Amino acid sequence: MGARIPRWYCPTARMTVSLLADCFSSRLPGSLSQVERVVAEVESGGTREAVATRVRPELETAGALRWTRRRVRAVQAALRALIGLLPMLLAGCQPSVLSVRAALGVEWALPALREKAGPHLCSLPPPLGFGPRPARRRPRPSAVQQHTGPDPPG
Repeated sequence: MGARIPRWYCPTARMTVSLLADCFSSRLPGSLSQVERVVAEVESGGTREAVATRVRPELETAGALRWTRRRVRAVQAALRALIGLLPMLLAGCQPSVLSVRAALGVEWALPALREKAGPHLCSLPPPLGFGPRPARRRPRPSAVQQHTGPDPPG
């Protein structure tokens, strides 16, 4: 299962440009409603382990947890940004899918928010917007590249 997303290269800007359909999430495989379904299950009270193993039974528990956590964090970051950008629309909302669904009165919050946040999509983080991924809070200790040379160093 998958979709072909057309991409073109702009030689002036030296970057590629794509035409992503409104229903797809950016930088994550699948649609916005698939991502929202996972986040809503986590927010509705189930433990992350139970949701992860139910949604991704083909993965081991640790991998399914990482997969679920990645989606939950990305959606919550996008919702926090949108609550600040659209205060009249999302006044009093928590950065959760269930809260935004109730405020907007829709079945699927992420596709509706992508429509309403059109001018801000370039600055919103994925999977809702097309901006850069949120920066890491702490650098990984293994992020430093080792020097080349003999093993062990002399």
